[in-house]
Amino acid sequence: MGTRSGRAAARRVEGTGCYGAALTRYLRRHDITVLEVNRPDRATRRRQGKTDTIDATAAAHAVLSNRATTTANTTDGSVEMLRMFKLARASAVKSRTQAINQLKAVIVNADPALRETLTSLTPTALIRHCATLPPATPTDVTSATAYTLRRLAQRIQALTGEAHDLELHITAIITAHAPQLLQRHGIGPDSAAALLITAGDNPDRMTSEASFAALCGVSPLEASSGKTRRRRLNRGGDRRANAALYRIALSRSRCDQRTRAYLDKRAAQGHDPPRSHPLHQTLHRPRGLPTHPTTQPRRPHPTNRLTNTGASARRSATAEALRGRT
Repeated sequence: MGTRSGRAAARRVEGTGCYGAALTRYLRRHDITVLEVNRPDRATRRRQGKTDTIDATAAAHAVLSNRATTTANTTDGSVEMLRMFKLARASAVKSRTQAINQLKAVIVNADPALRETLTSLTPTALIRHCATLPPATPTDVTSATAYTLRRLAQRIQALTGEAHDLELHITAIITAHAPQLLQRHGIGPDSAAALLITAGDNPDRMTSEASFAALCGVSPLEASSGKTRRRRLNRGGDRRANAALYRIALSRSRCDQRTRAYLDKRAAQGHDPPRSHPLHQTLHRPRGLPTHPTTQPRRPHPTNRLTNTGASARRSATAEALRGRT
């Protein structure tokens, strides 16, 4: 949706953050405002069906009724560069982990003579040693195993260098555009990049800190009913940003005095059971939320009638009284 030079013009763009990102950038360069519209209500979709015309009409109604007021992410600045680099680094780290697991699996099935020379090495020394194995032509199982170990170790080294190079690019972009993030306790390049990617290249589209908290899925939501007044955690939002905030909280619990004081205060107030006081139980809850429902004393289990002597005595007395009347 957008307006240009005083003349209203409505256009429907699907996927402003993926395959419609290029068209969104083109529209913004021509001074056309692009707003994000959520998908139609499921109940309405079940009643009316789904076509491009119905979706376009629902989007127009959302804009005209001021229900859709969020500007789309621009994806044309440094944050988009961060997203590209982080995507490539995540792929390199995942492939590196897979290669390490494969190398260890090959060592388990290797010839005992070769396996004994590798079991006492540290992981780094193991990869270096396997990468320097002689490049002989494989002619049997033993030589094929050594050849495979050499190839896997070289792949691990290449992926490690690739991930390190991408991390340097990520750190350089964050230092140039948001250096205050890396100066805070517990925030590294990976977590800072995740938060910046969630905020986007135009963070002014979020009007408050509460909107960013909702975007990260860390805002409490009302879940009251009747006389029950309670709130629950927001399970929506960007889960990568949510995981980044969780890692930051864990890191700050070890090096930041304010975070440790807050955790000790909650533990002293009895919000956390002693057996689950490791910090992940506390840090997953937003400030002010109750940790557990009030524990009610358990009612005693009713005793079996066959062993309940009191009830048997009362029944016997009643029977005797009835027989006496007759």
